[in-house]
Amino acid sequence: IHMTVHLVGAGPGDPDLLTLGAATLLGQADCVVHDRLVGPGVLDLVAPWAELIEVGKRGGGPSWRQADIEALLVDRARHHGTVVRLKGGAPFVFGRGGEEAIALRAAGIDVEIVPGVSSAVAAPAAAGVPVTHRHLASGVSIVTAEQDPASDPLDWEALARAGTTLVILMGARRAAAIADRLLGAGL
Repeated sequence: IHMTVHLVGAGPGDPDLLTLGAATLLGQADCVVHDRLVGPGVLDLVAPWAELIEVGKRGGGPSWRQADIEALLVDRARHHGTVVRLKGGAPFVFGRGGEEAIALRAAGIDVEIVPGVSSAVAAPAAAGVPVTHRHLASGVSIVTAEQDPASDPLDWEALARAGTTLVILMGARRAAAIADRLLGAGL
């Protein structure tokens, strides 16, 4: 039996910003495992017969463990025809889609990636702010303020010197401290 999980990017929440592939899969899915931040208009596209499971993570609140999400995906792939793992934004931009793809492939399950529009570019664009501009910024650096505690912390001083537009995701809680570091480094 052929088992596939589709890792689908839901984009920044507006169903009009989904890819056609994402919209088609949502309408065909037997099971949709989705993040908490997926917009309700996007979930309205899910087939009425589909099993809908929210596995959202909440900062400081009750959350699914990543290992449990991966085990759930493996289980559903073995019991359903079309399984969609619907992730806010883009699956491979701070969405842990890479970890899920590795776990699924290790369990013998195929993975199809359907990219989504990342909020890292969608939010500035919606506000009329280009992340690159021919005369002002020839690059963009996208970072998260929520690093893995086991990894090296970001070098904020290097980011300040890079000369690129800096997009910081998940940074509201630490915004003042991050701004102080960047300003202190000359940004």
